[in-house]
Amino acid sequence: MNRRARTILTAATAVALSAALAGPAVAAPPTSDHHATRQAVRAAVADGVPGVTVRVQQGHATWAATAGVGNLKTGKPRSAHDHYRVASISKTFVATVVLQLEAEGRLSLDDTVEKWLPGVVRGNGHDGRQVTLRQLLNHTSGIFDYLEDPGFQRTFMNPDGFMKHRFDEAEPEELLAYALANEPYFAPGSSFAYSNTNYLLAARVIEEATGSDYGDEIDRRIIAPLHLTSTSVPTTRVTLPRPSSRAYSKLAETDTGPTYDVTELNARMAYGSGQMVSGSADLNRFYSALLRGRLLPPEQLKEMKTTVETGRDTYRYGLGLVDRELGCGVHVWGHYGGITGSESAAVTTEDGRHSLAVNFNGDWSGSTDAIIEAEFCGT
Repeated sequence: MNRRARTILTAATAVALSAALAGPAVAAPPTSDHHATRQAVRAAVADGVPGVTVRVQQGHATWAATAGVGNLKTGKPRSAHDHYRVASISKTFVATVVLQLEAEGRLSLDDTVEKWLPGVVRGNGHDGRQVTLRQLLNHTSGIFDYLEDPGFQRTFMNPDGFMKHRFDEAEPEELLAYALANEPYFAPGSSFAYSNTNYLLAARVIEEATGSDYGDEIDRRIIAPLHLTSTSVPTTRVTLPRPSSRAYSKLAETDTGPTYDVTELNARMAYGSGQMVSGSADLNRFYSALLRGRLLPPEQLKEMKTTVETGRDTYRYGLGLVDRELGCGVHVWGHYGGITGSESAAVTTEDGRHSLAVNFNGDWSGSTDAIIEAEFCGT
């Protein structure tokens, strides 16, 4: 994945998601002073990230830190309470709702896409009659990622296209058309390829199964019960709630060149693949509750944590949930997300007792992986 792909919507996640040896999470070492995490946060800023905000929940103890700035013009620092666009972290919320619907008997993961969206996934070898909902959620459908379509990239990814179309209210059908203009990656179920189109379709299935907007279902089933006061699924709102920082991007394949303020945009173009806004405290609460069984019955949580190989050595992918094996052997569960001007990660241990959420307000440098390694491995 080139640098350009990291600067729009949820494509940053496609870089990160990869295969790992499966295994149970082991207890994380004590990190009460978070010294290594502080160093990793500062290193990200030294590498060029404008600003970082990170929050850790470990049992009943909370620790938060910021570094760098939230506004390059004024020098205003980042806040530990910042709202930010979480991009592909939205996928875990969408998958959770689909699994809740399965638990209620309203759909099955073995249902085909065709059953819920008849005639929608057709063209250039794509066939919704051959793709199951499970394959959407674990990215084994083979459906082409609309972010990789050259027409989409010209329209939304380069500076001229982004500035002209950043407030467009693209409908899911328009985004799907970009995907179906290309051939599938492979036959359904035969391999893994991260595709944002999968979660666009999963969100539409939620709407067909419930008769409600998928965002309303996330709000009713997850946001409200967990009291996630900083979390929302904005429809056409282009600004971030306060407090928040400015978001910056190079809008290019390289790390050099002009830096653009890209804070205002219409994330509806990401739809179910990455539309949400949240904050670090809420993300920690969400993933901890999810892994501790507060949102799904045991059967559905087990399905969510059933992973597939993805092509690299330290990641496996479940149903909207990443299992990452760290360098010290600790397993953390969560997701990554990148959208223009913002890169985020949120993970927790398998028992849900040690959680971390981090956000960069720039999309061209730094490593959220290094911060995760520092917190859970102390290196």
